[in-house]
Amino acid sequence: MALSCKQKVTIISLVFYWPAFFILAHIPVPLLVRRAGVSDKGLHFLAYLILVFLLWFAVSGDKKVNWRRAGVWWVFFVATGYGVVDELLQGCVGRNCDVRDMVANLAGTLAGLILFSVFSFWPAALLVTGTVIFGITNIARANLAELVPVTNAIFHLFAYAIFTMLWICYIHLFLSLKPPKPKWLIAALAGPTVLLLTVKLSSLVLGKVLGLREVIISIVGIAAVITIIYLVALFHKTQDSRHKTQDAR
Repeated sequence: MALSCKQKVTIISLVFYWPAFFILAHIPVPLLVRRAGVSDKGLHFLAYLILVFLLWFAVSGDKKVNWRRAGVWWVFFVATGYGVVDELLQGCVGRNCDVRDMVANLAGTLAGLILFSVFSFWPAALLVTGTVIFGITNIARANLAELVPVTNAIFHLFAYAIFTMLWICYIHLFLSLKPPKPKWLIAALAGPTVLLLTVKLSSLVLGKVLGLREVIISIVGIAAVITIIYLVALFHKTQDSRHKTQDAR
């Protein structure tokens, strides 16, 4: 059976993500990460949530998890088995093998599969991306904008840009809204804006600095994606109108 375009993209993402994930998990923890006070268990949860998302939709296409099918159990045992092996190997590179990390790995795997039993690819992609943005933004006790200003800025720019692209795909498929209609523009702005407000308000509740610079960079990422898609759609609409006018003559 031929693979769909999004299934190919998911497989390619998995091919890049898994080796990078393995390398990062088997190098000494950078001093900067320790200084940031990052929750190790939170990172494990997010890492395995992403891994199981890529694994499941790489093998299933757009299908939801069906616990009566063998495929979901293969994904579960692969992710869980890898989580155990991953922790055991960390002892060989000077890192601690922690049972609590294994539990966080398992929690991320189960949370993902339960989530994917309710949501298909696009809603699941939005929820996973939003969860990762929320988690990375609020997972450190220190102010990441001060410790790693460039990395933090790049993360906010691209994370919100990616979320915006996923959201636009979602409203195109499920709400039948297409650019350059005004309703599309309002809907395209709504999802990323709600996420940004939710993340930043939660940061304030958790006692973190609002980070006006981060907000501006995030808005730039959102606006850039929407503007490009809007202008491309407007260009195609103009071209279509011109062709229709010429045909009418």
